[in-house]
Formats: sequence, C-alpha cells, structure tokens
Amino acid sequence: MNRDELADFLRNRRARVTPAEVGLPDGERRRTPGLRRQEVAQLAGMSIDYYIRLEQGRGPHPSKQVLNALSRALMLSQDERAHLFHLAGQPADTPRIREDVPGSLLHLIAFLEEVPAYVLDARYDIRAWNPVASALMGNLDDLPPDRRNVIRWVFMSPDIAEHLDDEEKGRFARASVADLRAAAGRYPDDQRLQALVTEMRGLSREFAELWDRHEVEIRREQRKRITHPAVGTIDAICQVLTVPDRDDLHLVLYTTEPGSPSHQALRELRQLTLSS
Repeated sequence: MNRDELADFLRNRRARVTPAEVGLPDGERRRTPGLRRQEVAQLAGMSIDYYIRLEQGRGPHPSKQVLNALSRALMLSQDERAHLFHLAGQPADTPRIREDVPGSLLHLIAFLEEVPAYVLDARYDIRAWNPVASALMGNLDDLPPDRRNVIRWVFMSPDIAEHLDDEEKGRFARASVADLRAAAGRYPDDQRLQALVTEMRGLSREFAELWDRHEVEIRREQRKRITHPAVGTIDAICQVLTVPDRDDLHLVLYTTEPGSPSHQALRELRQLTLSS
C-alpha cells in the first residue's frame, strides 16, 4: 500500500468534484474547490475521522468495500478506480513487468508490412518494431536502448517539433503521462519505472506539471497527425491493444483511411525501407 500516493490521489480527486455533481447544495461560500472532507465521508458512508486519516497518509489498509464507496463518492472513472485499488494494495499480489515479447507477436508485426507497428511495455520502452515503424519514428534500429523510450522522446527529444505540432504533442503528452501513472500504480515495486518518473520530473517541467495532476487513463485509441521529412503529413489512428495474458505489453498500430493521402504516404514510407 502506497499511503502517500493514495493520500495525494484522494485529495486531488476530491478537489475536482463539485457539490452539484453529487447532488449536494453549494451552500455557503467555499474556501477551497471541490468537496469538503466531511462530504466525501458522508457520501462514502464512513466516519470523517477515518477519511481524514486516509488523506493524511496515516490510515489503515482500506477494504475493497471502502474503496468501492470512495470510487462512487469521488465519481472515479473505470481507470481511476483501478488506480485507486492499486495504490491501496488491492489486489494483494504485486505484478511484475516482463520484458520478453512473445514470438507470435514478433511474427504478427513482421507481417504488417504497410502498417507501422511496435510493442510497448509499461515503462514506455519500445521492445519490438517493424521496419515501417522504425522509419516513421526515426530509425529505431540505430538508437541505443535508453533512447527507445516514448516518454523520453515526447518530452526530451530536440526534434519533436519536426514530428508533432504543439497541439498534437500536448494531447499525446497528457495521454501518455496519465497512462504512465496508471502503470506506476499497477507496478509500485518496479524500480526502473519509478526511476523514469523521478528522472522526468527533474528534467521536464511539463512532465512534472502533468504528473502532479494525478490524471489516470489507460491509452486505447488516439488520432495523430505526424510530419515525416520524406513523405509529408500522415493522419493516423493510433490503436493501442493490450496483449492477451500480458497486461504489461501493448501492441501499437498506426492505421490510415484506405485510399487517402495518408495511406499513400505510408506506402511510400514502406518503399523507402525496401530501398535503403
């Protein structure tokens, strides 16, 4: 159980829920945004003292019933509820991030000749990729392993503006940090993941500000506009698929509308990989 992170998450979420959203009157003027601690305790059916101790990081190990009640009171999304359970040590078994990529998955991305495809682990390290994905993301084959990390790329790459404009980069950065925070809750004992968070908070003010928002949302699908120096602009749908029986691995696919200019651009990019 991570008491400090749990306390921060509860305080952050309490500040984001308005009385009107949970059917309470606004009443007198409030000094702080969101719900009062007493209101959360009332909505969750627990004592105010118990809830205060949770927010102060000195509470007992909350049961699943308590966590479900808090999820309802704070209007948590499905991803946020799962994150709350992980922070509170539920389920009891702590999962471990595995680094091996199943052979069947390697075969799959190899067959996707015109679709950029790569395998991402919970730390946002790229574990495997096909040639067109390498060409799209800047020759992954030539990069050292520590540079094949999407979080470092989006926040620290000096040429990120050549691939994503400010709006695209902002959306992608926010979604990635929210997903990374969910992973940090699932794998609290993974030292490399925690070290990545510490590193990025020290190096990137933007990352630190996004991290401190405590937003939690697992990435599933996102539209992207990517500028490639050789083939131009590509409008793609980024599909993020969880590998069956391997929640720590995701298959990322960039698909385009058949027959569109973006589809043709990917075909040209594929031809470039064959001629190089």
